[in-house]
Amino acid sequence: MKFTDQLNRTIQIHEPPTRIISLVPSLTELVCDLGLKSSLVGVTKFCVHPKNIRNTAAVVGGTKHVHFDKIHKLNPEIILCNKEENTQEIIQELEQMAPVHISDINTIEDCLEIISMYGEIFQVNQKAESICCNIRKEQSQFESFVSNQPKHSVVYFIWKDPWMAVGKNTFIDYMLNLNGFTNHFENQSRYPEIDLNIIYPEVDLVLLSSEPYPFQKEHFKFLQPQFPNAKIRLVDGEMFSWYGSRLIKAFKYFKTLHRDILI
Repeated sequence: MKFTDQLNRTIQIHEPPTRIISLVPSLTELVCDLGLKSSLVGVTKFCVHPKNIRNTAAVVGGTKHVHFDKIHKLNPEIILCNKEENTQEIIQELEQMAPVHISDINTIEDCLEIISMYGEIFQVNQKAESICCNIRKEQSQFESFVSNQPKHSVVYFIWKDPWMAVGKNTFIDYMLNLNGFTNHFENQSRYPEIDLNIIYPEVDLVLLSSEPYPFQKEHFKFLQPQFPNAKIRLVDGEMFSWYGSRLIKAFKYFKTLHRDILI
């Protein structure tokens, strides 16, 4: 059987894979929600959902640094990767061991596409379609909700020392726009370093992500002088950046966030 991934690469699989390695945390969760947890033989150290997955599957490294010897010994039948999270060098090495399916996520439609692709590859089409339907339903309800919410000029920080925010050409920027937010750094690409010697009075909301840097409330006092007119909030980074089945929960979370901003 031949399948195409989101980079239009063709991979060939003789039968539905029963030994899966996922090098993408959000896709690990998706695989489990598709009912395939027992087929996951390898995951990354960042795969934290479901909570016990690192006890039932071998940890083969991170997303940027993996242990090829461990992966080889697991005898995978397919390896799930992502264009942004995994390097080209890693993918080239993995292709010598098993078919590698690569996701490339920029929009909700891309998310729905990867779910449908997994449904076909692993022959769980009905479960995949159910997840897609739930995401569409939650998204539709949220879009109706957010259409009546105030608009905000937003800075979304993902790192400190150096301070880095979200720019354009990222999934998080897409999710900010879906929330009706205007990304203050939408004219800068990817994850720009931010000069905090500058005052940003035009920004009215600063979001501090829980990942990859674990921001805490202690950072509020440092940032407030640079953003004198802004509310500062801690946000769950998984809800803005995970693009699998977690999206079902994300839209409910966003409603709560908008209500909190009004306080």
